[in-house]
Amino acid sequence: MSDEEGGGSLYVLTAVLLTPAQFPGVLGDDFPEACSLLGVPAARAGYGLVLGQDEEGARWTVVVDDVSLVAAAIASWDCGMEYDLSPDERTIVVSLAGWPLELTVATPGIPEPHDPEQGADGTGRVPLAPPSADVWGPVQRRMGADQIAREWGDWRERVATDGGAAAAAHPGLARALKEALGYTKTPPPPGRVRSSFAGEGARTLRVDGPGWSLVARTDDTAFVLLDEEPSEVLAVPREGDADLPDLLDLLAALDRVAVRPT
Repeated sequence: MSDEEGGGSLYVLTAVLLTPAQFPGVLGDDFPEACSLLGVPAARAGYGLVLGQDEEGARWTVVVDDVSLVAAAIASWDCGMEYDLSPDERTIVVSLAGWPLELTVATPGIPEPHDPEQGADGTGRVPLAPPSADVWGPVQRRMGADQIAREWGDWRERVATDGGAAAAAHPGLARALKEALGYTKTPPPPGRVRSSFAGEGARTLRVDGPGWSLVARTDDTAFVLLDEEPSEVLAVPREGDADLPDLLDLLAALDRVAVRPT
């Protein structure tokens, strides 16, 4: 595809969706926050993020508003099929220096991936970069929850069921569950509660709040990650109490208010 900023070519390496129902957790707790990080309006239809390199090897993230095209490319790649993702220049919203995600691939025949100079994209901002793996904070917490959602079966076996009983009195866990329950009564910003197909009539839920992330299957159980508990995964007890409903009832209520992919 053509690089709007420099007039050269952009060699596409991958793409991701940025919609209220689906966006990389690295970008924010909700859709408006993710859009703000990239400096674009929180348009309801969302965007596609195209990550690639220019002829000099520089990293670029191109935000386009042709969501259907990017979704078709991702679906084809996931099926092992080739797809030439070349958005029309008229669909380009902004081209940003750097990549917000860690990529281990590069374009053959051009220089190694590197960031263009600050300001090369016309915004004056520091190039986008993936978060450090050496610290723990909101970004790493959300990324951890995204990973559990992708690898549910493995994590379901790894986290012992009796861990929920041990975590039941954890104040951070109780706070997260109460705030999640609050979402079922007062709708949060778009993207705070997201629901996706999980098979066998179940849904996978991703819920985020200040200092916590929840990932769950509506027919199974839930795990919570907290800012104050680096790299720890807390299993949510199934039985509720005076302030909280039983877990499956809470998950069903969250699913009813969740944003779903169209």
